[in-house]
Amino acid sequence: MRVDYSPDAMDPGSFYRLLTAVVVPRPIAWVSTLTPDGATANLAPHSFFTVACTDPPIVQFTSVGRKDSLRNAEATGEFVVNFAPEPLFAEINATATDFPRDRSEFDAVGIEREPSLRVRPPRVAASPVALECTLHSTLRLGDSTVVFGRVVHAAVHEDALVAGRPDIELLRPLSRLGGNEWGTVGEVHELARAPYRDTARD
Repeated sequence: MRVDYSPDAMDPGSFYRLLTAVVVPRPIAWVSTLTPDGATANLAPHSFFTVACTDPPIVQFTSVGRKDSLRNAEATGEFVVNFAPEPLFAEINATATDFPRDRSEFDAVGIEREPSLRVRPPRVAASPVALECTLHSTLRLGDSTVVFGRVVHAAVHEDALVAGRPDIELLRPLSRLGGNEWGTVGEVHELARAPYRDTARD
């Protein structure tokens, strides 16, 4: 027997909590941006994040409300998606705090930055992967805005590579679950896709 939930009969916050409890696990985009004057580097985690297109390479994250990441990306046309690894769990969570716009999360939390190669916002030095992006477009949906960024450069730490490919056990990605829950990789299964010609029968 199922329990039915109607978004029209619930307040948005309650249905939001239901959605985030069942759309799991969600990868985390740890987004760094600069204020338009270049004075403040913002850093914030966004758990509505995925690949939007492969050619050209475009990633997307969603800002629920008009957060600094969104406003800075719109104003400057640039942002960096830093990989969110398990060893930086406390720092990632700390940068979710609603610091004032003129206060850098890098400085407030004590996160070392490094210069990006193709864009102005800095990268997180300790993050194993950085995707440097230029703003492709945004899409407003109700109380949220989807931000699309074209990846113009990717930087992967050599310690996270095996045979030239990022390795999941070395990356150790964090993910968001429901409520205040976070997920780690756990057990990894490998299973190749079977081409139709190998499965079709007369």
